[in-house]
Amino acid sequence: MKFLTQNVTLLGTVIDTVEEADVLAGKGGDPAQARDWFGIRCRSGDEFRIHIGAETQCVVLQNLDGLNRDRVATPKMPDGMTYDDSNRAHKIYKYVAKDSLIAVQGVYQENDGAKRFDATYVHLLDSKAGYYLFENTHWWLTQIERLGDGWLDSMFGDRRTYRLDDFAELYRTNLNILGLPTDDKTQEMATLSRLIYGLSSAYLLTGIERYRLAAFAGIEYQRETFRCLSHDGKYCLWAYGRREDKYNTKLFFPNIIPGGDDEGTVPLYEQIYALAGMTQYYRISADPSVLEDIKGTVRGFDAYFLDSKEVNPEFPGTDGYFSHLDYATMRPDVPSLGDRCARKNWNSIGDHIPAYMINLLLTLDPLPLGLADNEDLKRFVAECKDLLRRVASLILKHFFDRDGSPYVNERFKAEFEPGTDLWKLDSEWRWQKDRAVVGHNLKIAWNLTRLANYYLPTDKSFADELIRRARQLGDAMETHGIDPIRGGIFDTVERHPKNGMPYQFGWSNTKDFWQQEQAILAYQILYGFTRDGRYLQLAREMAAFWNLFFLDHDRWGLFFRTTENGQPVIEGNYEAKSNHAIGYHDFELSFLAHIYLRTYLIVGDGADNTFSVFFRPSPDIISKAKDGVASINVLPDFFRPGDVEVIGIAVDGVPRTDFKPEVFQVPLTKDELGRQVAVLFRSKVANRHPDAEAAARISVPAWQQRRPR
Repeated sequence: MKFLTQNVTLLGTVIDTVEEADVLAGKGGDPAQARDWFGIRCRSGDEFRIHIGAETQCVVLQNLDGLNRDRVATPKMPDGMTYDDSNRAHKIYKYVAKDSLIAVQGVYQENDGAKRFDATYVHLLDSKAGYYLFENTHWWLTQIERLGDGWLDSMFGDRRTYRLDDFAELYRTNLNILGLPTDDKTQEMATLSRLIYGLSSAYLLTGIERYRLAAFAGIEYQRETFRCLSHDGKYCLWAYGRREDKYNTKLFFPNIIPGGDDEGTVPLYEQIYALAGMTQYYRISADPSVLEDIKGTVRGFDAYFLDSKEVNPEFPGTDGYFSHLDYATMRPDVPSLGDRCARKNWNSIGDHIPAYMINLLLTLDPLPLGLADNEDLKRFVAECKDLLRRVASLILKHFFDRDGSPYVNERFKAEFEPGTDLWKLDSEWRWQKDRAVVGHNLKIAWNLTRLANYYLPTDKSFADELIRRARQLGDAMETHGIDPIRGGIFDTVERHPKNGMPYQFGWSNTKDFWQQEQAILAYQILYGFTRDGRYLQLAREMAAFWNLFFLDHDRWGLFFRTTENGQPVIEGNYEAKSNHAIGYHDFELSFLAHIYLRTYLIVGDGADNTFSVFFRPSPDIISKAKDGVASINVLPDFFRPGDVEVIGIAVDGVPRTDFKPEVFQVPLTKDELGRQVAVLFRSKVANRHPDAEAAARISVPAWQQRRPR
């Protein structure tokens, strides 16, 4: 006798459900004997019969606000019948629609060749015709507000205004699952910066002043506490963190995480993310003092981390950025670094793009009015454009198609492979060895597509190569990164499986929140660029897994990791509401998913394909502008010309009429500085593509299509 039982989660499309004949049980039979199951097909192609029991719960997806969004109307029953919620067939008839995406949790059993899946939960992703709930106009706005409120309430209580001293006293990198401070009083600079990014993003989307005030106080604290200027003030580096002990407070310049990848070094990754918060806040404010630190930091990358003979004749000179510096010598190539000596990786090459470079160029390119003759700023913008082109070209050249694996290479030595101009692979490095991080592959796909948008008007051949590689990775991860049964993407896998299976996991088949974020954004923007409905379906499946299993409804936060079935992992450090790794990505997802969906996807009748972005330009920008003329750039992401247009501008609620829809630079008078500037955008592409309408109809419940209400 063979017996197997296990808890299982399935994500798939309904292929077989209860029809009227089933409900009638043979036109006159006992309705209680009507069919109690429906069928779904997963991405793998496997089909499952899902049985509904007396205690099976049909629930509609909830956001972080915890509100019940079940508005599924009671169906019109055949003549002579009354809907009965206790009747299993009736329940399926009401809640389960053919061709809809659905998730089920339950118990799967096998015994002597018999197989059965009994559902405990049936998760609906919509309760209204026309769109999934996570494509609702307010879904991601609600999520980013709950996240912002949750973080601020946890650290600062009932405060609604914030000062530098509040962050000095109360900010903590590490919070437990309840949002309370742990015994570790470390304040990590890069984690603080990423929180500032999140708060700035929340303000940009909502205009809620609480988030801006907190972001500004965080900026002041970061700059006053962690900034390390060179002797001449030209370059800026950032200390790792600050720790309060029983009798004193210590500032640490190198990373001090015991046993970590970066311990005892100055990792470029942390320097890059020092800019994440400042550049996102700079988009709001155009504050010239913030820009000065941004400029010093970016120039410090070339001065200390760039592999160039011009920087140091002793370097290999093979281009790209080294991943670590020795804090004593400020060199990347000394033996004290051990296996981090003269190394390059995805974080040191590619993370420039999403962390700060796109946001910086969105704010400075074109140069703001009144600053077009500022030679120093013109040189800096040119340097930024060169850096962006450099890292994009390096990714295309070194990361792909080296050894037949569908995954990119991520770690390199500085020297070239013999007889080539390609960096030598580092396939034995610590935990990674020859393993792929699935989320990095999708992060690259997402950012190459953003860059394709940017370069398309000026360099179509380069843009074409960028999108070709982005699609290559997006397509590869469809079959080599996604869980085809349960949804979501896996974490770390062997680049060359040796177990005879499609996947060989480095440790376990768990799923991490930040990697799901990369998957959602990658497939959303690939859909926007290509209008290929396959990418839209992938984006929807990834968003479904995120919203079903990563939201911590009880504490307005996120779970870092789940099992393959979507159950939260809360052992060890994974129970934390905030630590070195948690934060940033959830805000980034809400910010960009909202913008991408409003731009690329028709929803309902298309009337809501608009979105607002809020700014509050600093009064100080006028002091730097020629003849007292100032402006802000308001384009929210790298879009192609014609994707969006401006349809409204209001300053402190007062509408302006002197704007052009296709111009994304907003002139400002001196009186308008220091005030909130709200810019209303409208998509010009969502209504223009028949594929978008067809894809949106996928989510219309079948009963709404075939039965009168």
